[in-house]
Amino acid sequence: MPAPRTVLLTGAAGGLGTLMRGILPAYGYELRLFDATPIEGEPGAITADLADKEALREAARGVDAIIHLAGISLEASFEKIVRANIEGTYNLYEAAREEGVARTVFASSNHAVGFTPRPAEGAPLIPIDTPHRPDTFYGLSKAFGEDLAQLYWDLHGVETVSVRIGSCFMEPSSVRMLSVWMSPGDGGRLFHAALTAEEVGHTVIYGSSANTRLWWDLSTARAIGYDPQDDSEQYAEKLISEHGELDPDNSAHANLGGPFCTDPPQWPY
Repeated sequence: MPAPRTVLLTGAAGGLGTLMRGILPAYGYELRLFDATPIEGEPGAITADLADKEALREAARGVDAIIHLAGISLEASFEKIVRANIEGTYNLYEAAREEGVARTVFASSNHAVGFTPRPAEGAPLIPIDTPHRPDTFYGLSKAFGEDLAQLYWDLHGVETVSVRIGSCFMEPSSVRMLSVWMSPGDGGRLFHAALTAEEVGHTVIYGSSANTRLWWDLSTARAIGYDPQDDSEQYAEKLISEHGELDPDNSAHANLGGPFCTDPPQWPY
């Protein structure tokens, strides 16, 4: 697929959106920014909620692709999750369909499969076709988003790469994150691959760097052209000295979703 020129970036004011605003233009993309929160220094950004169907459709008009990062990124009440992450994602896909946007990149999450046991040392990596096992209403909404993306491919021909993102920060901040961390640079590489790969239909991939302590299989990500360059291992000694190794008898350490399975962080709004 030729590199898209104009990309709608929803959730552009969030943590990952802010990182990608700084990285993706170097790949030649012109970003159209969308968020419910005004973005300082970006007067052209669209400030609207995912419930605003007309604003979404206007935002999608004329773009070549969409990166959908918007929504609630932690646990919240079912009602809030439904409005932002389920109805909001449906509204986004309807806008893509109505405006003829051929490719969407959907920010799914490892929490769609969060109750999957983390692999023991030397065990096979978690495959991409592991069944949905959401750890929260948030994870449930990401499982829904993957299934919605499949429906819109089968029914309407809207292509999607669903990215089960681990943790994309400047550096990992916990021992668990050593296994699921994605550097911002690798995040840019991954989104660029997802935007430009040929004939993806609906492809689900895991989103992380090539970490020494990796828990999941990156083969479907590599198959669309993702070539991760970074590894969290440089942070391992410091984090382990501060927090200790993961304890398999600790229920917060036993599953892929980590503390989301036991005491999930709550959305503050």
